[in-house]
Order: sequence, then structure tokens, then C-alpha cells
Amino acid sequence: MPATMNSGAVKRQSKNPANGVGPSEKEQLGQWGRAWKVDWFSLVSVILLLLCAPLIVFYFVMSCDQYQCALSGPLLDLYSGKSSFGDIWSRAPSFNWTAAKIYATWVCFQVFLYMCVPDVCHKVLPGYVGGVQDGAYTPAGLINKYEINGLQAWIITHVLWFANANYFYWFSPTIIFDNWIPLLWCANILGYAVATFVMIKAYLFPSNAKDCKFTDNFFYDYMMGIEFNPRIGKWFDLKLFFNGRPGIVAWTLINLSFAAKQQELYGQVTNSMILVNVLQAIYVLDFFWNETWYLKTIDICHDHFGWYLGWGDCVWLPYLYTLQGLYLVYNPVQLSTANVVGVLLLGLVGYYIFRMTNHQKDLFRRTDGNCKIWGRIPAYIECSYVSIDGKKHYSKLMVSGFWGVARHFNYTGDLIGSLSYCLACGFGHLLPYFYIIYMTILLVHRCIRDEHRCLNKYGKDWKRYTDAVAYRLVPGVF
Repeated sequence: MPATMNSGAVKRQSKNPANGVGPSEKEQLGQWGRAWKVDWFSLVSVILLLLCAPLIVFYFVMSCDQYQCALSGPLLDLYSGKSSFGDIWSRAPSFNWTAAKIYATWVCFQVFLYMCVPDVCHKVLPGYVGGVQDGAYTPAGLINKYEINGLQAWIITHVLWFANANYFYWFSPTIIFDNWIPLLWCANILGYAVATFVMIKAYLFPSNAKDCKFTDNFFYDYMMGIEFNPRIGKWFDLKLFFNGRPGIVAWTLINLSFAAKQQELYGQVTNSMILVNVLQAIYVLDFFWNETWYLKTIDICHDHFGWYLGWGDCVWLPYLYTLQGLYLVYNPVQLSTANVVGVLLLGLVGYYIFRMTNHQKDLFRRTDGNCKIWGRIPAYIECSYVSIDGKKHYSKLMVSGFWGVARHFNYTGDLIGSLSYCLACGFGHLLPYFYIIYMTILLVHRCIRDEHRCLNKYGKDWKRYTDAVAYRLVPGVF
């Protein structure tokens, strides 16, 4: 899932002329990226995720394919002896070359749009920032260049999709749903291939050896990644490509294919399916509109690229983030007008909080606090930290606007929006609510992870900040 920005901080950056490294991005030794050493808890967690995550995806997809999305269905059959796991597996559509051709064409097309079609959207869309942009400083002291053209890729892809559906008829709009499970095998093949490739690459030909972290544990390195920004050549950044394409571009196409299948099966598209398509499309478009901003998030600035991101972007994201649309194909829900309005307003409120919270932080950072938040000059706590070269630097942690309500109120907005997707599906089954459960776990973990890093960086100044803004996500609760 694309990351959201964290604590409302603005840093006073300076360069160390000795090595060209921005000290604010190269903090105390060992604080960047993931761990240097692996404790037993981390190792057990990694192994469980490697074993269980693919099975969770398979279980959810099979529950819909064979049990009308009832998560209890496979378990009851297994418990009663009606079916074995082998029976469930054998009934699943298998890999086929038709799906492989579809998937290979899709990925190659997105590579083409990413590498060969320079962005023009930033020249014609007021307020949009695209084209060649700088990333953050890496621990090795590099500033990577990125071709930001995700919005353009999304637009081109969807224009072609609608042109096909209405004029050319090269393929059925239900093509994704009709090949959903065979495509799952293709996505797994790519996810594991990418994760394996970047691990081998880190040992044999890393993009920058100083941006690598090795442990003595194969499983941890494979899952969490070794290289910070693995690249093929100068421009093909594997982390940005797989984080932003092809999974997120496909998200809205997958939902459209589910809607087309609903039309084919029932003669109509329900208002709940329309809600899911609209609300999730807003989220996807927001991601691409702010792709330059995404270069400053945890995913790009702190996460290494391994199985966690590579397989996750190929399989976990497209298959589990779209569960609401899949559920509505098997269980169409027609909401009352009041429920439609309620769910829509909830989703829009969540998006507004998410976007405005991030906007306030961005404005505060760009102006070094010389701006107005909610009509007032923002209050802040000035913090200091010492970089690896022994120099002292300062940051401002904002305590105004949404950042004075909670320390990660952007995550709160994200969760409100996530809940709206689930509520659009009614209360017939648990499956469509997996998304809000997962996002809650993910974002709470990110809160704790980010605050641990900030505590190590700012020390007692961070305690002053947490005293001023007492809650992480929900005022008065957490």
C-alpha cells in the first residue's frame, strides 16, 4: 500500500561538503532503513509472513470462487471432511498460457509507459508536479533522479480501456475477472522472480554498495531487501516502478472489470459497486497526482526493496485491496439512498482529512513554518539532533492544525476512507472487512515504527512533542 507521510516535521537541511551527504537524511549510525541485525522475534515474524501471506491470498480468492466469499466455507468443509485442502486446490483454475500472455503484455506495457513516454502532464495540468524529479538523499549520499509519469500512465491506460470497451472490442471488459485466478499464479511468479533477482543483484552488482544492508540471515534479507534503491541502468528504479506500477494502475481496472462482470451476470451495476469504484479511484488518482510527494515517504526513504515490497506490490495489493469489488460480483448489494449518501460522505470526509493533513505538513515544510494553518501562524516545537558527522541540526515539529489533533492524523483519514469501502458491501460477510482490519494493523505498526525512529533521533525533544500532542491516531483513545 502506498505510504502516507508521518510526523509533521520540517528539517533544516545542510550539506556536508566533505561527502555531499545531507546530514538530516543520514542520521545516527544504523538508524536508516531496516535493521542491521535480526532478533528472534523479527526472524519468526518474517518466516511466518513468507509462509502465510501467499496462503491468505489463495484462501480469500478460493473462498469467493468456491464458497460465495464465505470465509468459513473452506474451514467447515475441511472440518466436516467434505473436502480436503487438496480438493480445494484441485478445483482452483490453474496457470494457463492465455493468462500468462495477458499478464506479460500488461507488465511490458507499463514498463514502456514508465521508461519510454516522458511526462507531459506537468506541462498542461496546473498544480501537477511531474517529469524528472529529485528523490531524498540516500544513506550513501546520492540523490536519485526519477521520471514521474504515473498519472500519465494511468490516463493512457484507462483511455485505452474505455476506447476498447466502447469502440474497438479487442477484448472483453470482464477479461480480468474471467482470468482472475490464473492471473494470480502469474503475479506470484513475477513477485518471487523480482524478489529473487534483487537479492542476487545486491550481492553481485548493486546499484550502490553503500546503500545496502546485509545481515547473516537469508530469510530476513530476502523479505526485507538488501538494496535501498535497486536500479537497472540509470532510470529504471525497481522500487518506484513496482510500488506505483503495475499494481496501482491495475487497481481501478480490476474494479472496472468487476463492475463489467456484475453487468454481465445481473443486467445492472449496483450502487455499492459504483461507490467502491468511485471511492477507490479517488485514492488511486490522489496517489498519482502526488507521486512526487511519494518520493519522500517511508516506502521510498526508509524501506529496502525485497520480497515485502516486490511480491506485495505484485500480489498482495491487487488481490486483497480489491476484495470489495470481487465480493460484490458474487454478492451484489443494492444500498438504500440514505446508506449510499452516508458511505459516500464517510469516504469523502476520510479523503479530506487524509489529503489536508498531508497538505498542511507539506506547506509547513516548504515555508519553514512561515504560513497559516487554519487561519493562524502554526505553533511548533523546535527539536535538535546530531548527525553522523557530529554536527547539530534542528527540526520543527508542528503542533497546529490536524497535526495538533493527533500525531498521525493522516493515517486516521486513511482508515476512515478504508472503512467506507467496506461499509459499501453491507454486513453479509466478513471478507470485505479484511481491508480495514489489515490497514489498521499496518498503520498502527507504522505509527510505532516511525515514532521509534523519531525517539532515537530527537531524544528528549521527542518527549516534549508527544506531551504536546498526546495521541497517535484517535484523540482520547490512542
